[in-house]
Amino acid sequence: MTRQSRTSPAASEQSLHQAYDTALLDLDGVVYAGGEAIAYAVESLAAARADGMHLAYVTNNALRTPDAVAEHLGELGIPTEAAEVITSAQAVARLIAEQVEPGSKVLVIGGDGLRFALRERGLVPVESAEEEGLAAVVQGYGGPDLPWGRFAEASYAINRGVPWFASNTDLTIPGVRGIAPGNGAAVEVVRIATGAEPQVAGKPLPPMHRETVLRTGAERPLVVGDRLDTDIEGAFNGEVDSLLVLTGVTDAEQLLRAEPRHRPTYVDRDLRGLLTGQPEVEPCAEGFRCGGWTAVATNGGVLELREVGEGGEGGEAGQGGEGRDPLDALRALCAAAWTVAGDGVCTLDAAKALARLGL
Repeated sequence: MTRQSRTSPAASEQSLHQAYDTALLDLDGVVYAGGEAIAYAVESLAAARADGMHLAYVTNNALRTPDAVAEHLGELGIPTEAAEVITSAQAVARLIAEQVEPGSKVLVIGGDGLRFALRERGLVPVESAEEEGLAAVVQGYGGPDLPWGRFAEASYAINRGVPWFASNTDLTIPGVRGIAPGNGAAVEVVRIATGAEPQVAGKPLPPMHRETVLRTGAERPLVVGDRLDTDIEGAFNGEVDSLLVLTGVTDAEQLLRAEPRHRPTYVDRDLRGLLTGQPEVEPCAEGFRCGGWTAVATNGGVLELREVGEGGEGGEAGQGGEGRDPLDALRALCAAAWTVAGDGVCTLDAAKALARLGL
């Protein structure tokens, strides 16, 4: 099955941390949310590393330096070297450095992560659009307290024709209190004010994948993320496998309606999925079966779940009988939805089936 025609989550007899040499892990929504570790993340990553898997942290969040990210991960109980952290700030700094002269001045709209990455590439971060010889504007997530005036500063320079770069365009970012505006929302503010389009480096675009490959040297990488439009699409673009975890912004309904480039290779609740194999989703007489569940696309345009009993297919699913994992039901539903959708987006009514899963 090609990536372009994926119609079902894949199976793996091996535990994923044994099947792949390097986990390319997103941070926000995967390892932590709002600065606090997500449940099971610390233990799962420690077990994967102890068994020989290399861990690299690949984030679109350009706010902090690799050193700061590594220090934070260490505080959470995940020992990490700065070299194991790859940020969209580093990817966009390389992109800028390839287009301007060494030592060029770059207006920074964002945090310390951008400034560090620019200096790493021999560029000079500045704070004012009035700097003489300004070569570029770069915009990255600056945290919830970034002053509104910084967007105006970017607009002044861009409206004069200074090239504009963005670390990433994630519209949202997960936190302890919920989903908040991300750098993509801030980029939209500047886009509206200028009518310009930035060059973007972060996931899912090639500059970020290139930066990750250059810095990790991974041979059998597995992208692990919570976002379909960045992590999973980035893996698709880079032609590598992916694991979607349901600890961040993507919910079950969004997964069912994913277009081909947003369909992950595997899906699991959280990072414990690294330490296990993945069950097979099998076609059956009525639809698709995974574990104790069968998913059926009816002629009436509805996705239904049925429990598998010892004597065959059961009736309508409740919350799931003993030994029946709701995540297996979601995998079966994905197969049914993606098969019907083909190269498009599933339009089947899945509300009743999803309401029964409790995911």
